[in-house]
Amino acid sequence: MSRLSNILQSVLFLSGKAVEESFIKEKLQLSAKEMKDAVAELQAQFSGENGIHLLRFNGKLQFATNPQYAKEVEAVLNPIKEKELTNAMLETLAIVAYKQPVTRLEIEEIRAVDCTYSVQNLTRLGLIEAVGRKETIGKPLLFATTDEFLKRFSIGDVSELPDYETLLEKLKEISYANTAAVTDAKPMFDKVEEPVPEFLQGEKVEVVE
Repeated sequence: MSRLSNILQSVLFLSGKAVEESFIKEKLQLSAKEMKDAVAELQAQFSGENGIHLLRFNGKLQFATNPQYAKEVEAVLNPIKEKELTNAMLETLAIVAYKQPVTRLEIEEIRAVDCTYSVQNLTRLGLIEAVGRKETIGKPLLFATTDEFLKRFSIGDVSELPDYETLLEKLKEISYANTAAVTDAKPMFDKVEEPVPEFLQGEKVEVVE
């Protein structure tokens, strides 16, 4: 491949998420033809039976796994990711509980990390759900906790939420109790991964209708 295609490959690999073609073009000072040729070369390379495919959508580029290998990839990585991201999921859940309705990007601004996987899993588990869209550019989805969240963690109403640290510890304790009921595994949670966000320290909880 050409040097430019290799550079583009490096950028997309390290990003780990979709990148605007116009942004790459601007930063690398590329002509429209140079950008088009580099993308075409990458598409030819990462397609077919290749384990990685180059996705091109809405003027964005992103590497993704080949769908035909999804089952095998899930079998290997899901057990690992579930364990690694448990604390992240709980922290994300606590933030949603206090800030609901909240967008994924707003959660990421608080946690300072990508929360896509946590949001997807919490939605899959029925603990949070999309309740609408925010009236702003792109109209991102707004997420809020569900009745399943209240039921699973023995909370009668969001007005009963304790302070952030207490809530996070409560979520961890109940999650571990549920796990221990099935196995004798040791707790997967040791401590909060990140300091308590300033906006939650001493903040009064408001009920979101």
